[in-house]
Amino acid sequence: MRYRPRRRRKINSDEPKAFYNGRPIRFPREHAYINPEKFVNKAVVQEDQVDFVPQHNFRDFPLEDRLQLNIKARGYTTPTPIQDAAIQPILEGKDLIGLANTGSGKTAAFLLPILHHLRQSPDHRVAVLVVVPTRELATQIDEEFKAFAGGLKLYSAVCVGGASINRQIAALNRRPQVVIGTPGRLKDLIGRRVLRLDGIRILVLDEVDRMLDMGFIRDIRFLVAQLPRERQSLCFSATMPREIEQLMRKLMVNPVTISVKTGVTSEFIEQDVIRASSKEQKIEILDGLLRQPDFEKTLVFGRTKWGVQKLANRLSALGHPTEAIHGNKSQPQRQRALRAFKEGRVKVLVATDVAARGLDIPGVSHVINFDQPNTYNDYIHRIGRTARAGKQGKALTFVSN
Repeated sequence: MRYRPRRRRKINSDEPKAFYNGRPIRFPREHAYINPEKFVNKAVVQEDQVDFVPQHNFRDFPLEDRLQLNIKARGYTTPTPIQDAAIQPILEGKDLIGLANTGSGKTAAFLLPILHHLRQSPDHRVAVLVVVPTRELATQIDEEFKAFAGGLKLYSAVCVGGASINRQIAALNRRPQVVIGTPGRLKDLIGRRVLRLDGIRILVLDEVDRMLDMGFIRDIRFLVAQLPRERQSLCFSATMPREIEQLMRKLMVNPVTISVKTGVTSEFIEQDVIRASSKEQKIEILDGLLRQPDFEKTLVFGRTKWGVQKLANRLSALGHPTEAIHGNKSQPQRQRALRAFKEGRVKVLVATDVAARGLDIPGVSHVINFDQPNTYNDYIHRIGRTARAGKQGKALTFVSN
């Protein structure tokens, strides 16, 4: 047999090049170097931005009367850009792709027309499937659903990892109209023959780019394969990578595409770096910062589950009311920590990137990157937790001396 030399694998130009025994070593992308200059930015004054003028008020949409009362009771009068543009096409039964920044009101944009559809043709089987990347986002959507569905006799089930699967099975046995879940747990429930998707009439994929980042694209394809071909499909995302665009082509029929992205969130956030030579020095500096009065509600990001918990314990010992959110916490523990932070009972929340996307945490004054993010895109999503709803915010990132 003729000898054919093995072809060397190409290494991306942005990766460090090294060799062992003549073979290239590929360095993990998650440790990619980010120039510290990208963590420094003078905030753009938001008052200079053109105010959004909606085409509708909520009362203009042909939503059921009781639903309109619930909307009014929650103080909703003027829709956000994504709500203004998306609610009517969804009411008309069209497939839709919605591109919008995190925290833009996407949840209400799809929940309100879905609730109207369910009330117009109520039944006793699962009708809607909402797929999301994280447990926290699933819980947040469920809370919004319950708030808008008051008195409508419509029910939901949340199916996520880190929580009792037996309780979730019991919830599904009550035949809810809406199932909200993460891909892994939904797939598990289908494998146990507890959840069937052949009765789904509306599919919602929320934060799709985050699900791609987390490696859920195969699970999404599996779930889609279980659905009936005749359905309405809604996809919401901050970005549209090529792999997701290809999936959408197969998933949807003549979708309406709505883009209401208002620019990079980081433009409106005061950003700077803090130089430190050791972990102990970082903790010492962080301790001093948290004692300043303007650090009213601070979200601190770390890289690992263990590191986040250790940092939370250390800050608590230093006298700062602190909670932690990471993958080793059960779902009830994570919900309690998030609720305590939202309600102001603790001033500091230390989290892995599980809190970087999709969560609506009002009033975050500062985001601190105790550990640098894996990618610059992750950085943008982390600091996007502050400067929300027109408020000012600051982001600080620790870098090595």
